[in-house]
Amino acid sequence: MKQRIITGIIAAALFIPFVIIGGIPFILLTYALATIGLQELLKMKGRTLWSIPGLISLIALYAFMLPDKWAIGLTEITGYVKVEIAFLAVILLLIHTVVVKNSFTFDDAAFAILGTLYVGIGFYYLIETRLEGLAFVVFALLVVWFTDSGAYFTGRKIGKRKLWPEISPNKTIEGFIGGIVWAIAIGLIFNFFVDLEKPVLLIIAVSIIASVFGQMGDLVESALKRHFNVKDSGNILPGHGGILDRFDSILFVMPLLHFLHFI
Repeated sequence: MKQRIITGIIAAALFIPFVIIGGIPFILLTYALATIGLQELLKMKGRTLWSIPGLISLIALYAFMLPDKWAIGLTEITGYVKVEIAFLAVILLLIHTVVVKNSFTFDDAAFAILGTLYVGIGFYYLIETRLEGLAFVVFALLVVWFTDSGAYFTGRKIGKRKLWPEISPNKTIEGFIGGIVWAIAIGLIFNFFVDLEKPVLLIIAVSIIASVFGQMGDLVESALKRHFNVKDSGNILPGHGGILDRFDSILFVMPLLHFLHFI
C-alpha cells in the first residue's frame, strides 16, 4: 500500500501539470501513454510493438488519435481521412498473415486492430476533451478517481457480496455502489466550485453513468488480464501496474462524455 501511494503521488505530480498546461505538451504526453498502452496490450498476446504488425498498429494508432483540427491537415497532405488509414492498416495486417505463412494469424491481426481501437478511441477523446477546456477533463478525471477510491474503501469497509468473482474476485456490489455515490458527490462539489453550466440533475446523471462505465472499463481490463493470465498490464507504475491498469476506466469514460453530448 505504501508503494502504491508513493507511486500515485509521483504519477499525479507528473501528470496533472500536463493536464493544466494542455496544448501540444499534453497531446505529446497522451501519445506517449497510448504507445505504452498498445505495447502492454500486444505483449499480453505475446507480440511486440517493435515488429511489422506492431508498427502498422502504431501508425494506425497515431493517425486515429490525431485531434480533429490536425486531421484536416493530414487529409490535405495524404489525401486520406483517418478511417481510410485504419482500413489500410487492416489490409496490411491481413497481407502480413499470408507473407509469414500464418505465424501471424487472422486472430492476431484482429487483436491488433481491436487493441488499436480500444487504446486509440479512449486517448483520442482524452485529447479532444482537454481541447474543449480544462474544466471538463478535470471533471472526468475526478469522477474516475473518486469512483475508484470510493469503490475500494467502501468495498473494504462493508463489502460482502461479490460483484463478478470470475473476473475480479475482490470487487463487491457494495463497493460498486459506493463508487457511484462518491462519483456523484465529487461531481456536485466540482460543479459548485467550477460551474459547468449544466443542470444539476444532468451532472448527477452523467456522474452516475460515467461511474458505471468507468467501473465496467476496469472490469474489461481485469477480464483481459485474466484471459491472458497476467497480473498487471505492465510494471511501469510500481504498486499500480501498467498504463492500461491506470487508464482503463478513463478509456471508457472520455468517449462516453462525448457520446452523451455532455461536452
